[in-house]
This record gives sequence, structure tokens and C-alpha cells, in this order.
Amino acid sequence: MVAATWLRRLAAAATLGMYIVLLMGATVTNTGSGEGCGRSWPLCHGEFIPAYAFETLVEYSHRLVTGVEGVIIAAVAVGAWRARKRLPILRVLVPLMVLTLLLQSGMGAAAVRSPQSPPVLALHFGISLVCFAAVFLTWRVLGEGAARSPRTVGRAAAPPALDRRLAWLALLSVTGVAYLGAYLRHSDASYACATWPLCNGEVFPGFAGPEGANFGHRLAALLASLLVALIAYRLWRARAARPDLAKSGLVALALIGLQALSGASLVFTRLAIGSTLAHAALMALLFVVLADLCRRTMPEGGATPSPVTDPLPGPLRLAVPHRNSPS
Repeated sequence: MVAATWLRRLAAAATLGMYIVLLMGATVTNTGSGEGCGRSWPLCHGEFIPAYAFETLVEYSHRLVTGVEGVIIAAVAVGAWRARKRLPILRVLVPLMVLTLLLQSGMGAAAVRSPQSPPVLALHFGISLVCFAAVFLTWRVLGEGAARSPRTVGRAAAPPALDRRLAWLALLSVTGVAYLGAYLRHSDASYACATWPLCNGEVFPGFAGPEGANFGHRLAALLASLLVALIAYRLWRARAARPDLAKSGLVALALIGLQALSGASLVFTRLAIGSTLAHAALMALLFVVLADLCRRTMPEGGATPSPVTDPLPGPLRLAVPHRNSPS
């Protein structure tokens, strides 16, 4: 019992640490500190303790924190893997957590040793988001596993299949928005549209060049916002059966609204560091909330999908019969 408690605390620390790593990586990108240690990796300019310079401090501190986080995640992975029989989803989350950590570390090292194209560099941020989500979900699963007994597993009503598909579609669309945003930053096209919400005063500037990439990002963000709003509305309608999903939908809706405002602030502040970090921070939170929502919309144990087929259903009926009903 004590070991399980410490594992949950370690997973919480790993989640916070991964969030810090992600934001530090965004700081490296947005301050132009990617070459703060030259072409040397894992040392900085060939030294364990390099001479001070702002770019060097930003880049090397990011590496050090990532190294510590890697050790914590390894410890969580070992402990969580032992619980895979009781919590089967860990069979997916633990390998995903370890693999994405190794991938992002390898890509970071490759970016230092040899220049990478913007599309490849943008993948680094996307993989970091997936790693953050995997660590976060591992923490959530471990906490939920400790809070309920095996007799309660599978008693939650599974939402209609349409809601599950919409939740996954919203997550995929937000992933695309995150990738396009990272691509804009690495290709120095973030300020190609110097006005908001129009792009340089045009409703449709086309999809060519930096302006087109920026406009495509805004269009994808609008589509993602509509999807999140739709799933939040549907889940709120069904809040009597699954209040947990309804709350997650509202949180996702609030986060994507704040994300849109932070995107506007990038234009108004001319890519000020505070605005860029807020944009990355909100994107990371939105991503993990949607990832957790997708996980919890899946049928669990003995739960069965709701028979409701109305595209805008009312409250869902619980899949488990009342204890006094005949069996």
C-alpha cells in the first residue's frame, strides 16, 4: 500500500516535470537558444559546466531537467508496469510513455548535432505533447485504480459511439493545430499574418507561402474549436449519467477559448515571450484534457454503449441495472 502511494506521488511528480520540460523546450525555441551549447551534446560546448551566456543557460538547463525527468519516468514505468494486470490500459500507456521520451530526446540531440528542417523540428513538439499525455494518463489511471475497488470497475455508462468518435476527432484536430503552430514557429512564419482575426486585412489570403501556412493554422484552430464546442455540448446534455465527462468537456471548451485568445495575443504583442509561452502552456493542457476525455469515453469492463441514437441525446441511461431490478 505504501509502495502504491509513493508510485502515485512519483507519477504526479513526473507529470509536473514533463510539463516543465515541455515549457522549457518552448522557451528554447522562442528565445532562439537552440544552439546555446553549439553542436555539443549531451555536454555543452564540450563542458559539464559551461561558461555563462543567456542562450547557453536556457539550452543547458533544459537538457539537465530533461535528464532528471527521464530518470523519474523510468522509475514510474517500472512501478506502473507491475500494475498492468490490474489496470490493463497501462500495457499501452507505459510503452508509449517510454518510447516518446526516447524519441523526443533523440530528436533533440539530432537537432543539436545537425540542422533539421522546420517540419521535422515541429514533430519534436508533437512528440513531447504525446509523452506529456502518456505520463499524465498513467498518473490518472494509477490514482483511479487506488480509489475504486474491482467491483466498481465497468459500472460507468459508456457514451454513444458518436460521442467517442467526436472526442477522438477533436483530439486529432488539436494535434494538427499544435503541429502547424510549431511549424510556423520553426519556419519563422508566426507573424506572417500581422492582423487578427483577418490575415493582413484579408478574409482569404490563400494557402501559398508563409501567409497561407498561417491562415491554414487559424482555419484548423477554428475547426478544432467547433469540434470541442460540439462534444462539450453533447456531454453536457448527458451530464446526469456521466458528470465526469461533462466537466471535462467544459474544461476543454474553456481551454480552447483561452488558446484562441492567446493566439490573438501573439499578434498584438508581436510574439512576446510571455504570449508564446502561454500559448504553448494552454495547448499542452488542452491536449491532455482531451486525451483523458477520449480514454474515459471508451467502454470499460462490463459497460455497454448507451442505446440512445439521437444525434443530440438527452441524459444517458446507466448501463448497470438497479440493484433491486430482476436479473
